[in-house]
Amino acid sequence: MKTVLITGAGGLVGGTSTRYFSHLADRVVGIDNDMRKVFFGEEASTSWHVRQLREELPNYMHHNTDIRDQQALERIFNEHGNDIDLIVHTAAQPSHDKAAQIPFLDFEVNANGTLNLLEMARQHCPKAVFIFTSTNKVYGDAPNNLPLVELETRWEVAKDHPYYEHGIDEHMTIDQSKHSLFGASKVAADIMVQEYGRYFGMNTGVFRGGCLTGPKHSGTQLHGFLSYLMKCAMDNRPYTIFGYKGKQVRDNIHSDDLVTMFDAFRKNPKQGAVYNAGGGRFANCSMLEAIGLCEKITGNKLNITLSDQNRAGDHIWYVSDLSRFRSDYPQWHPRYGIAETLVQIHEEFRKRPH
Repeated sequence: MKTVLITGAGGLVGGTSTRYFSHLADRVVGIDNDMRKVFFGEEASTSWHVRQLREELPNYMHHNTDIRDQQALERIFNEHGNDIDLIVHTAAQPSHDKAAQIPFLDFEVNANGTLNLLEMARQHCPKAVFIFTSTNKVYGDAPNNLPLVELETRWEVAKDHPYYEHGIDEHMTIDQSKHSLFGASKVAADIMVQEYGRYFGMNTGVFRGGCLTGPKHSGTQLHGFLSYLMKCAMDNRPYTIFGYKGKQVRDNIHSDDLVTMFDAFRKNPKQGAVYNAGGGRFANCSMLEAIGLCEKITGNKLNITLSDQNRAGDHIWYVSDLSRFRSDYPQWHPRYGIAETLVQIHEEFRKRPH
């Protein structure tokens, strides 16, 4: 590959993508203006990660550019044009709680920013593979209508339900449910990426992530579940669980595993493809189970408050069915389970401020 363009390059998945593809491409062009700091404050800044990328990767070119700025994007795409073989779009406002406070900014970044990038790709490098990190929040709270059973440490779908063995597949409805405004802005972007694939014949892939995790996450209270939980365990910070008795279940996919999914798609792309992309049955946990693991790893007792009020539109149980992706790309396999990932996060935080 000549050039790979990555948005949100300083973030968890963007930074992992940058490192991975820097070994496969002549040049990696990163776009990141540290909007995560704007959304969540200094603690969530990705500037430390961008500095690492600049220091470690000689073929990395960084642009402190906002994806809402069409003219700035035009200059970047004009410079590289058809040399761009791959676009990995990870830049986003990622919190459904925060979105309600900044609805215009959330939609401008998530929906309009994605449209800007799609149109730049169509005009300047239409043969490039375009990968979009969507979210399971496009399904809204529809998964909460599944028949769920309360167990000692988690909610679980009933054993006689089709989703019990593998999880929730891409046939889950995105209609008639509460998404949060974040979920709605990501639906708009998700559908637009599909449309550019189907209408314009571009190679576009939508990856509807569960919880995305890994040691390079700048976790904060409103985003980055496992990362922030580990911070609280290490620093004796109070942590509040919102609703569902702390038994709500999330699947968590390590950023390394997600990026190898991207690479498999790059090698054999499709037009307007949609994949659920989470930890699946291989890597999932409830809040209570994650707390237990963090306490075991750190040796510290977490200071937990349990609120009866759940977050609006939040999932009670969500486990991704990866069957569609694994059918199309049978060579891909996940590598990192929950416990191993949390150990990595703990070790990373011991090396850098958190």
